Amino acid sequence: MEINHREIMKNLFFIILSFLMLSCSELIDPPKNLIEKDKMSELIAEFAMNDQLNNFIPDTNIENATRYALKKQNINAADFIESYKFYTATGDIDKILNNAQEIVLTKDPAAKEYIEKKLKENKNVPAFAR
Repeated sequence: MEINHREIMKNLFFIILSFLMLSCSELIDPPKNLIEKDKMSELIAEFAMNDQLNNFIPDTNIENATRYALKKQNINAADFIESYKFYTATGDIDKILNNAQEIVLTKDPAAKEYIEKKLKENKNVPAFAR
């Protein structure tokens, strides 16, 4: 009766690997004050519109506009950042950004031409760069 140590180690390795994969179901734990996806989309859409306003009125204070948008939704900047990191890690950020783009288009239909023009110029533009 010979003990095959190589076979035992191989089985032990697969058991440990399986355990680790099952215990780590998410790359990152959800933050304590996770912002809902719809609210994230609304905030990002508002940030984008404020940013575009700066093109027309150069003296606009974007930081104040951002603070106001967060305050209006009763969200602090740290919660927004942590939620953004979480949604980026989980892969949900593309859906959130696409929804934000739809919100911008609903509020400003003229933006559709601009977005389509930019997408034609750069066909492989990821959602976060639009």
